[in-house]
Amino acid sequence: MSTLKGKRPLITVTALTALYRTDQLGFHLKLAMENGLSEDELVEAITHLAFYAGWPNAMGAAGQLKSIVESAAQNADGKST
Repeated sequence: MSTLKGKRPLITVTALTALYRTDQLGFHLKLAMENGLSEDELVEAITHLAFYAGWPNAMGAAGQLKSIVESAAQNADGKST
């Protein structure tokens, strides 16, 4: 029997996206990535949600994910110099 432990961050992100809970979504996107979900996996989930949860919800989530990824890249660049 499989557990939900590794899948919980993805479930949380999809629920928050579908319900347009943008105030909580950023935190959980970061947490999902810290728990091993890749940017590509999150993009794929958000793209899939566009058809079921609505385009505005998905685009809002995609914009937050883009900001998080860009911020992480800038922080990584700043630490290496």
